[in-house]
Amino acid sequence: MPATLFQRSRGSAPPGRQVRRQHPSTRTGRRRSHALSSWLSRNRRLAIALLLCVAAGITVHQLTPPPADSVTVLAAARDLPAGTALAEADLVATPVPQQLVTAGSVAGPSQATGKQLAAPLRKGQLLTDAQLLGPGLLTGTPAGSAAVPLRMADPSSIQLVSPGQLVNVVLTGANGYDQQSPSEVLASSVPVLWTSGQGGQTGQWLGTGETEGLIVVAASPDQAARLAGASTQGKLFFVLVGP
Repeated sequence: MPATLFQRSRGSAPPGRQVRRQHPSTRTGRRRSHALSSWLSRNRRLAIALLLCVAAGITVHQLTPPPADSVTVLAAARDLPAGTALAEADLVATPVPQQLVTAGSVAGPSQATGKQLAAPLRKGQLLTDAQLLGPGLLTGTPAGSAAVPLRMADPSSIQLVSPGQLVNVVLTGANGYDQQSPSEVLASSVPVLWTSGQGGQTGQWLGTGETEGLIVVAASPDQAARLAGASTQGKLFFVLVGP
């Protein structure tokens, strides 16, 4: 019987031996791993620095306290001049961190609508009761202080004074003709809280619509006693003084 000849094709595996073919993705992964290892060996210091930066960032993130709860308060929606009677459109609700909220901050429109500004507000500035006509104007004054309204003899002089300035209140009984009377300082270095020259027209806080020539000063009990009704005793003037 003739022998059977077996011819092995080129590239075929020898008898009894299996050829393992690598998947293309496996070869790609090995090449990438080798490239990464080579890059790390060449840039070892840079890699260490990057790892340290990541570790520092994680540490800072863990040590940073969580953001504080925010509180909604009112702020000026636009620049508002002193004397403005506030409307809802003049104010905007603004969330701020709780630790930044000051005493007297106004939270709801109902607490401010219709009230009058005693000082100007810039757009975005938070509103407090100390900026509204009312008891809040006496915030920070000594105990027993009173807000005393005074009508000046020269209404046009009101334009020269603004809230925060210190004045001496002077009484004179002279009529400008034959009567001569020495002037008397009724109160020295009293701070001005409000003036009618700011554009106030409603007179809500003072209880009167006739605000021309009026200023409001913060006075001690003794000064308030001398200033009360002083305009009936003569003419009142103010003198600007330094702090």
